[in-house]
Amino acid sequence: MCPRRFRQLREAGYGDFWRSTIALDKRSAKSFIRINEKIRAREIRVIDENGEQLGILPPFEALRIARERGLDLVEVSPSAVPPVCRIQDYGRFLYEKEKSDRAAKKKQKVITVKECKFSVTVDDHDYQTKKNQAVRFLTEGDKVKASLRFRGRQMAHRELGYAIINRLIQDIGDAGIVEFMPRMEGTILHAIIAPSKKQEAPKAKPAASPVPQVQ
Repeated sequence: MCPRRFRQLREAGYGDFWRSTIALDKRSAKSFIRINEKIRAREIRVIDENGEQLGILPPFEALRIARERGLDLVEVSPSAVPPVCRIQDYGRFLYEKEKSDRAAKKKQKVITVKECKFSVTVDDHDYQTKKNQAVRFLTEGDKVKASLRFRGRQMAHRELGYAIINRLIQDIGDAGIVEFMPRMEGTILHAIIAPSKKQEAPKAKPAASPVPQVQ
């Protein structure tokens, strides 16, 4: 392609398209699973559909065995030396892989930060309600951001705000661990509390049956 034509295409926006296409191809190539004739290694370690080791074979020999059994040859560990391939049904392999990926994704706990807002003039009832809310968030596995905003002349009495946040930390007790101690940011005092590891309650021992006494 001549330089003039290349500049015209680049100015028209095709350069960005080509770059994005190349990046996409690289990602696709990275996640590509080689099967059957696409396996290019000179030698491979072969495992059959029953998990038995068939030893190190040239790909064409392993593929012949797979074809005889009505199955595919799938490269399952390309970085191994030599690469490891398994004789199996490729469709079934993709199904099981997708199933395990979904199961792993479900097990991942997304930790969110939930905020409990206080004020310097908070009354005891409101404080208890928000403290119970914070404990519930922690037991559900979420972090808690306890925040308190000072308004106007309240900034002259910051110790009152610190007393409320420190009281909350103490009242939460074993339900949470302080991740960030109370600190000021502008007119807001806040602390971050993370859920603590759940401890299993000790199992009650079964009551011993009374020993009959001989008359």
